[in-house]
Amino acid sequence: MLMFTTRQLAVAGLLAAITIVLGISGLGLIPVPTAAGRATIMHVPVILAGILEGPLVGGMVGFIFGLYSFSTAAVPFLLDPVIAILPRVLVGILSHYAYKITGSSPVAAVVGTMTNTGGVLGLAVLRGYLPLEAALAVAVTHGLPEIVVAAVLVALVTRSLKGKWR
Repeated sequence: MLMFTTRQLAVAGLLAAITIVLGISGLGLIPVPTAAGRATIMHVPVILAGILEGPLVGGMVGFIFGLYSFSTAAVPFLLDPVIAILPRVLVGILSHYAYKITGSSPVAAVVGTMTNTGGVLGLAVLRGYLPLEAALAVAVTHGLPEIVVAAVLVALVTRSLKGKWR
């Protein structure tokens, strides 16, 4: 039987709530000076969940992010639950292992962001929603600013928690 500690449940609930608030409020979209115009940070709480509480909590918060994306889909391919949910679950899991292997929260943020962007766009191509050229263009215009923003935010949050967490 899968058991979570009270702390894990509290952190998962808090970070899942932050993800939803970022989406509902629009604060999860940061203006950037690229053709994309905005970079998402809605995956940052998922990355933090993986780093702070492990792959199960990271995957759980990622699942909530995926459900939110699915329920508020602005593009047709996010109405496909495989595309909307699976990459987001993997963000939390892979971010945890990237952090565990490297000890670097910015590296974990890069891995998590690439998993989010690459997973969604890659599945959209594989499932026939987007041509490869369009997915690559979006990956560059959205993915690069998102990597930078996520790495900075995750580094700041984890640094501020250093010595206070665990």
